[in-house]
Formats: sequence, C-alpha cells, structure tokens
Amino acid sequence: MKKINCLIVDDEELARNLVENYIGRLQHLQIVGKCANPLEAMQVLQEEKVDIMFLDIQMPELTGVEFLKTLPYKPMVIFTTAYKEYAIQSYELAAVDYLLKPFRFERFLQAVNKASKLLKAEQEVGPQQIVEQPTKNEEGSKDYILVKSDFKVFRMFYKDILCIESMKEYVAYHTKDGRTLSLYSLKKLQQELPADKFMRIHKSHIVNINMVSALEGNMVHLGDKRIPIGSSYKDEVLKRIF
Repeated sequence: MKKINCLIVDDEELARNLVENYIGRLQHLQIVGKCANPLEAMQVLQEEKVDIMFLDIQMPELTGVEFLKTLPYKPMVIFTTAYKEYAIQSYELAAVDYLLKPFRFERFLQAVNKASKLLKAEQEVGPQQIVEQPTKNEEGSKDYILVKSDFKVFRMFYKDILCIESMKEYVAYHTKDGRTLSLYSLKKLQQELPADKFMRIHKSHIVNINMVSALEGNMVHLGDKRIPIGSSYKDEVLKRIF
C-alpha cells in the first residue's frame, strides 16, 4: 500500500509532537517534514511530494491562512488550531478538516480518513474536476446547477429546488428532501439561474417560480414553507407570478 506523505507545520513543539505521535499510529501515513514556521514548510514543499499538510493557523510572522493563500499548488490541508473563529476561513480555502486543539486521536483519525478518501478519488479521476455533458430538458437548455458543499459537488436539478436562502457567507438550497449549504452569494446566483424559472423576492430569498402555490399578505407559500416578500420586490412578484 502506497504511503501518504504528511507535513506538520506548527510553531509549538508539543503540538508538532502530538501530531507526529498520532501519525505514527497509522501505518499508511509517513512524515516527510516537521516545521516550526511556514518558511521551513515552503522548503519542504519544494523538495518533497506532500499529500496532507497539518497546518497551524496562529503563527508568528505568517499565519497558516496567509501561508496557504501563497501556495500555487496546495496539498490536502487539515488545520490544527486553538481558535474556532477561523472555521469559516478554512472552508473558504477548501481545507479538508478543522481540528480544534486539544483534539483526541479519534477526531484526528476522522480527519485523516476524510483526506485519504479525497486523495483516492483524485488519483482515480485526476485532480481536475470531471466535466460531464449537461442534462438537457425539452427546450434544450441545462436543467441543473452544480453546488459545492462539504467538499463534494452536487448536481441539483432546478425542478427540485424550492427556494434559496442567503445565510451571510453561505446560501442554503431548500428542497423537499432537506437543506444543502454552500459558500456562495445570492447576488451571483441571481445572475446565473435562469430568470424564467427563478426570481428574487427578498434580499435573502430566491424562489422557484413553479413551486409558488399561494400568496398570503406579504408571504408566498412553497409547500409548507412561508417566504416573505420584500417591499421593493412586491410589484414584480405580483406581475410575474400572480
């Protein structure tokens, strides 16, 4: 079995030793470098093939986040930090996982398994995203959107989407089966979704026009969901939907 090359980057010796100890318990992992700062890590990355980098965030001179942004090629990254407020930034940088110190071996193993699974998939299909021929509907246009969530890419069909809700840095796609969160903006979605199928009715909501079943005051019904209509959108809602 081919070993997975790991790089540890942390300015605290005890933290480096803990990750080294955890890696030593797993036969399919091997350490190619232990670094106290990003500059040392940069040298290792130039000399060794690194599959997984265990990266601290709060380090002097250059933070882990700043370091990661400088890399033209990024290995799988598992952040190790004592500060939970960096979780959103780690998601934006497509980190595999975010380990909050002090973390136990069980949690470490969970992160490693996730990274190993992604590495295996990348080796099987290549690092580039698979480009599939879009499904066509009867008019000949694409009838789905690709949604990145939880390190996966989902094909979400327009007909299954009830509405899309803005949640600060994220958007939530609501379907009959539940909710899918993705790092994106409602403004960009409004430009990308087909205007004949979707409409923004509030600063925080886009609805599937075909899913709207009723109007009640300043609310529209989509199944058992009730979505508010923004005052600046109401005239257009009445014109296009009712």
